[in-house]
Amino acid sequence: MKKRTTIRNQKGFTLVEIAIVLVIIGLLIGGVLQGRSMIQNARVKRVVSDMEGLRTAVLTFQDRYGMLPGDENDANNPPGDTNNGNNNGQMAETAGWEMSDLRLAQIIPGTGTTLPAHQFGGTLRVGWANISGLTTNWIIATNLPGEVCQEIDTKYDDGVYNTGDIRGNAVYTTATIGTFGWRL
Repeated sequence: MKKRTTIRNQKGFTLVEIAIVLVIIGLLIGGVLQGRSMIQNARVKRVVSDMEGLRTAVLTFQDRYGMLPGDENDANNPPGDTNNGNNNGQMAETAGWEMSDLRLAQIIPGTGTTLPAHQFGGTLRVGWANISGLTTNWIIATNLPGEVCQEIDTKYDDGVYNTGDIRGNAVYTTATIGTFGWRL
């Protein structure tokens, strides 16, 4: 008996090979998307951390000097300060006195009235402002994307842009980029 040998002319991939390639591509895409999500979460957490750091700085200043930064009316307090407020409880954001006072007191790094930047390209500051109908002392972030504002507000407050201790100047949408405040 002769053995029959069949020679096949393979010109393509089997279904198993195609399935394996698709699974690998799916894993890679999932990894990239998960990586982006992790980066975004880290950026949001950094903004929150920076805002909490400013809150701590203001409270430290108030504890040390008995007045709010930018509102103190005690000559040369903090040392080197030549700008005096009226001690009415309002950080009135006059030419950045608050940031200057925090720096002169060596509570935050840097010099002068330059505002620190946050992870999304805007700035952070403290001051007296009206945000969504509430006029008070705020930690303020400018140019913060609406979805980031929504995430922070939902996690730390009530999730509504114009109520609670965390507020935005407009409804939170992906197209919104605006001012966002956290009440002191």
